[in-house]
Amino acid sequence: MKEKFLGLERWTTTASMVLACLMLVVASALGVFQIVTRFVLEQPAEWSEILIRVSLIWMVFLGIPMAFRQGAMVSVDVLYRWSPPRFRRVLDAVVSLAALTLMLVILWYGWDYAMRGRVQTMAGLESLSMVWAYLALPVGAVFSLFGIAGNFLDPKRLELETAQ
Repeated sequence: MKEKFLGLERWTTTASMVLACLMLVVASALGVFQIVTRFVLEQPAEWSEILIRVSLIWMVFLGIPMAFRQGAMVSVDVLYRWSPPRFRRVLDAVVSLAALTLMLVILWYGWDYAMRGRVQTMAGLESLSMVWAYLALPVGAVFSLFGIAGNFLDPKRLELETAQ
């Protein structure tokens, strides 16, 4: 059962990271487009700036699950290094519960905020609802839940292994 969950977690974390990288590509391409239209063509595209912001928001919330999975988010390095091995697992549980609680709060209020934002439109893109920007919170939180649970079941501490 553990291996099946870790396989699912690996798939969800990889998918979220691929989407996060895609959002970085979108933001970069739109940034270049905005520079060309503004300074070369002298006809700025108002809509590109808001799409850059939205893609960066999505990039961050889709990148967080990988950070959780690698043990690079809520980190208590000094306490972890100084603690005996039995206490480390308790520390892992406390950190995981705190992170899960935070993600559940973001999921709950992010979904509520997204549903309230259905009536708003994006400045410069009046045909798009703000719900698409706000959905980054609950979607990222759902992906993060898998990363947090995966890191608890199969801990990775990449920042501790490479720390100097």
